[in-house]
Amino acid sequence: MPTARFLALSGLAATGAAAAFALPTAAGAHATSHHRHHAQTVTVVEHAITDTEQRAVPGGPDEPGDPLTFTNPVFNPANTMQVGHDEGFCVRLNVSTGTWECLWTTFLPHGQITVQGPYYDTHNSVLSITGGTGAYRDARGQMKLNALDGGKEYDFIFHIS
Repeated sequence: MPTARFLALSGLAATGAAAAFALPTAAGAHATSHHRHHAQTVTVVEHAITDTEQRAVPGGPDEPGDPLTFTNPVFNPANTMQVGHDEGFCVRLNVSTGTWECLWTTFLPHGQITVQGPYYDTHNSVLSITGGTGAYRDARGQMKLNALDGGKEYDFIFHIS
C-alpha cells in the first residue's frame, strides 16, 4: 500500500494494490512451513482498485483524520489468479510525513488474516498480524507491505509465527 496508493488518493488517480497468496494447499500459492515452530509465510498480491479517501471537506485538501476505505482482489504470488480479497480502512495521521494507520482483513480460501499498522506514502512498511480464522486462527507475527508498479499493486508477505 505504500507511496502510490495514498499519493494517488491525495489527488492522482487511484489504481491498485497487489498481494501474492500462499497456502500449503492452494494451487499456485507459495507457502513455507517450519514444523518445529509452526511458522509459515503466506504471500499474496493485492490490486488496489477500490481505494477511496473520504475528505473531511468535500473537494478539500488531504488532512489528518481523513479515512480511506477499500475492498480489493488479491492474487497468487505469480499474480496470475485471484485467490481472495481484502477489505479495510486507513486513517490519515500526518500529511507532511505521509503517514496513515490501517486495519484490514485478507480473505483467503482457508481463512482470514487480520493486520494493523502503519502505511507510508513514500516507503514500504511492516504491520502486525493481529489474528485470523480457519487455517490462520492462531495467527500472530508481521506482514511486510511492498509497493509494486508504482503503488498499483502490493506484495503482502505474512510471516506467521
